[in-house]
Amino acid sequence: MVTAMSKYTTGEMAKLAGVTVRTVQYYDSRKILVPSELSEGGRRLYSEDDLKRLKLICFLRDIGLQINSIGEILSAPNMENVIGLMLEQQLSVVQEEIVEKQKQQSNIQALQRELKTGDKFSLQKLDVIACKVKNRKELNQIRGKVLIFGLIMEAVEIATLTLGIVKGIWFPFFVAAVFLLIFGVFLAKYFYHYVAYICPECYQVFRPRFSEFFFAAHTATTRKLTCKACGHKGFCVETYEEMGKEQ
Repeated sequence: MVTAMSKYTTGEMAKLAGVTVRTVQYYDSRKILVPSELSEGGRRLYSEDDLKRLKLICFLRDIGLQINSIGEILSAPNMENVIGLMLEQQLSVVQEEIVEKQKQQSNIQALQRELKTGDKFSLQKLDVIACKVKNRKELNQIRGKVLIFGLIMEAVEIATLTLGIVKGIWFPFFVAAVFLLIFGVFLAKYFYHYVAYICPECYQVFRPRFSEFFFAAHTATTRKLTCKACGHKGFCVETYEEMGKEQ
């Protein structure tokens, strides 16, 4: 017995995919979700495959792809391979987030146990942690600005270096190198103005000398410094604290 394939209206598609009717209509207007057929009255009708395609488009939008990019991916001959790689990347991101959440859970549970003992030092740690969480948004904004300028600097360096290698014109490269060095110091001072560091030993928040800050080994969120309070030497955690507003 052959059963007829399901057909969905625009409203039914929107409901099944958890989006608005306007969203489905927009994807149709952009030619990435064209209805399988039109009814005699001119209503758009979508198939099961169309529904799967809509859910795939929603997923690709959720992970940050633009409409033009989605259209190109869906029309590519190796679409399955491309999406497969993207799924692997997204799974990796989710797994990293799970690990991070598990670390946060462990830290919270450890802090809860310490607080039950009445350890006053735990209250100090709690205050520092609360401050770090509160300032995370501001710190990420500063990091984002520095990253953008850093990418621009790198693009200029690559462009002038390429010009020197391909055309043999090295003057722009040397001029750019001097400019980038000066601008790099300026960018470091800008970042330095908005950050301080938390010592992992005594939990004091401090700001190092600029020279120590500038030459210290560092990761994306830590820097190898000497704590001004207890003298601990090692990687300290970065936090947002605008110069002149220290407690």
